[in-house]
Amino acid sequence: MSQKYRLSTGGCVDRQRPLTFTFNGETLQGFAGDTVASALLANGVNVVGRSFKYRRPRGIVTAGPEEPNAIFTIGSGALHTPNVRATLTKLEDGMTVRSQSGWPSVNMDVGAVLGTVGMLLPAGFYYKTFMWPPKLWMFYEKIIRRFAFGGKAPSENDPDAYIHHHAHCDVLIIGGGPAGLAAALTAGKSGANVILAEMNSELGGDLLNDDGEMPINGQSAADWLRDAKQVLNGMENTTVITSTTVQGYHDYNALIAIENVSQGSGKLRQRLWKIRAKQVVVAAGAIERPPVFADSDVPGVMTANAVRTYINRYGVLPGHNILFFTNNDSAYAAALAAVNAGARVEVADIRCNADGYWQQRARDAGITMRLGYGICGVRRTGGLLATKLAELAPGGDALQADKNFLSHAYDAIAVSGGWTPTAHLFSQSRGELVWDKQCGAFIPSKAHPLNSCRACGAANAVFSLSSCLREGAEVGAAAANAAGFSSSATAPTTTPAPLECASLFVPFVPTFHPLGKGPGKHFVDWMNDVTAADIILAAREGYESVEHMKRYTAAGFGTDQGKTGNINALCLLAHVRGQAPEDIGHTTFRPNYTPMPFGAITGFNRRELYAPVRRTPLHSWHTTRGAVFEDVGEWKRPCYFPTAGENMAAATARECRAARNEAGIMDASTLGKIDIQGPDAAEFLDMIYTNNMSSLKNGYCRYGMMLREDGMIFDDGVAMRIDDGHFHITTSTGHAASVMNWLEEWLQTERPDLRVFCTSVTEQWTVIALVGPKSRDILSAVTDISLTTEDFPFMSMREGAVAGVRARVCRVSFSGELSYEINVPSRYGLHVWETLMAAGEPHHITPYGTETMRVLRA
Repeated sequence: MSQKYRLSTGGCVDRQRPLTFTFNGETLQGFAGDTVASALLANGVNVVGRSFKYRRPRGIVTAGPEEPNAIFTIGSGALHTPNVRATLTKLEDGMTVRSQSGWPSVNMDVGAVLGTVGMLLPAGFYYKTFMWPPKLWMFYEKIIRRFAFGGKAPSENDPDAYIHHHAHCDVLIIGGGPAGLAAALTAGKSGANVILAEMNSELGGDLLNDDGEMPINGQSAADWLRDAKQVLNGMENTTVITSTTVQGYHDYNALIAIENVSQGSGKLRQRLWKIRAKQVVVAAGAIERPPVFADSDVPGVMTANAVRTYINRYGVLPGHNILFFTNNDSAYAAALAAVNAGARVEVADIRCNADGYWQQRARDAGITMRLGYGICGVRRTGGLLATKLAELAPGGDALQADKNFLSHAYDAIAVSGGWTPTAHLFSQSRGELVWDKQCGAFIPSKAHPLNSCRACGAANAVFSLSSCLREGAEVGAAAANAAGFSSSATAPTTTPAPLECASLFVPFVPTFHPLGKGPGKHFVDWMNDVTAADIILAAREGYESVEHMKRYTAAGFGTDQGKTGNINALCLLAHVRGQAPEDIGHTTFRPNYTPMPFGAITGFNRRELYAPVRRTPLHSWHTTRGAVFEDVGEWKRPCYFPTAGENMAAATARECRAARNEAGIMDASTLGKIDIQGPDAAEFLDMIYTNNMSSLKNGYCRYGMMLREDGMIFDDGVAMRIDDGHFHITTSTGHAASVMNWLEEWLQTERPDLRVFCTSVTEQWTVIALVGPKSRDILSAVTDISLTTEDFPFMSMREGAVAGVRARVCRVSFSGELSYEINVPSRYGLHVWETLMAAGEPHHITPYGTETMRVLRA
């Protein structure tokens, strides 16, 4: 279990605590402090999955939430969790990790044959190919689904716990890098209630990649970070939550965050935060985007900052012979880190005139530099990347005429095409994004009046450490002041950033054949296998809107949401249309930022706590008599009462005979019951029912039907008029709440002038249906109400005592036989039921359930 790419020193891992895990069945080793991604790279694992459409081998590309390829299934059985990003998942001892694509394995996938017919699989091919004949669509769908991105949902019940936590704060700061820390320190010192949420398990952001060149307040970055953590932890008004991703930004500064507490194993796994903040500061950093060049997706191609992160944070050198390909100066710091780690390094920079501080540093370190060169093609052979380099025209958008290409082999390629501010949350807050030519991306501009939101640091296209610290402190102070506290910005001091050469942004790196033609594929979105040819085709076929292009090509779909490929896709579309990127606009950034399990969304609101079981006051009696229950809405209702050896059919037949020939008794307490009172109650019910209720006499009942506004039946039930301004209506069991809401909607929005009050009394009354030819004899034995036909006609209601309890008795029937519905206060329901059962024993009274009720009604 040799970690051949692990450095002997450096990083934040604990080399005294080795951890064993398996990847696709192979046993590997990492260290405490590793992520799954860093451990795989340390073991020299290059291929981690297969691409979505062409089934091309893919490797680890990044070190953060933007990772498009290393998305795995973790665990097995009940702890099986799909769609987990390796770059964000802490390694644990005994962890089982599996790729989600590739059969029979990721290294030998039979689906790779699709890559040989890639010209037949352009964007939108499934819309055109699988439409005929229509009867075969179900067959096509099964095949397509086998190639769909993502893992399989677990089949066993999740043993882990998930909880929801509601929090309110004055200032919420998203991101614990330099800008976020400066903002939190400043806002916290003002006395404001501050929450600092950081996606990674450690605060610090890019400070964790410090190689000794970022002193702050005269200290090393590591020492300053340690002190900053201590200060924040010592503030009672500040809450720091790590391993927490803010997933969505909603109106009125309502935000959703997910905290990873553990990897599971039957304990608390995740906590869903529902945060309401007065002020929000977005300091979520920026994402390094890869440049678009031919066959850029081969395993071994990574972003430059990811290489730097793996070296400085995890002590992993992804390659020993690395080519850095860039259009900006940020890649040079990563190249120097690789040299210091012992790698042989070359730099290809598309800028032919780049000559500044970082270029001089590279020369001093002995790095071979090729200015004005671009990668025109990459092919993986025997673990090496055979790379073609060609000299570019000064603008970087064409090959230099009459120039030969250079062919070299590397074991890793680190690329940087610029930085995209992580503006997802700012955009979700309805904030305005504007195109910044210097940054080559859309950046936050104007916040929406509904949401008090500010961006700072790299999330606001401010990239130098000194500027990030200064802006973070300023924005933290502004947020605290806006929340009602007094604060002034005092930024930590650091070495001013050296002057950098201007970046050179090109929509794609040219190659030896026209874009979209020839053997090389210019990948724009690695997660969804979208190429430059797909963007060109979309524009040619009329999908010129960015949203239409996104849907036609799938660029930025799924969990990616445009993290790495969005800007490249937009710039390429602008290039094809002959417009500027700011005229094209950007796509919509949707929650969630990273995948969330359903368990975290539901929390404790599942099973009985999601749909509470409701039981009538007679439930215990039914249980002791062996009733078989069915779920009706949230209620448990007896379906039938079997005797020894009876099935449902036999029990139902016996119950039906008893109700028709002698006497039956049923618990009808689950019916919805609403008490309606007020001078205008009768007029109101005339609006609600299809028939007239105002003409109903006191002491009588009437069946009524409710319709929706579209004329379709909504519900039905019986209304009894107790007095001039007093009605008691019943609803079906499952619609009680809906009818109550319907009544309130009409009273509050359509007829607020009516003097009517509605009260739900479903739980306040036990309802017993006594039916059959002997029902009058049984009831007369326990009541003082006259039950003669003259005194108690059909569809009338009488009040009196039943079994010594005040009751409302209705002579209504849903069984076709003589029947009484007896309403008594719930606390006396069991007493009245048992009294009726005793009185009916000489008449062979038989309890029956809902199945018999349905037979009798039919």
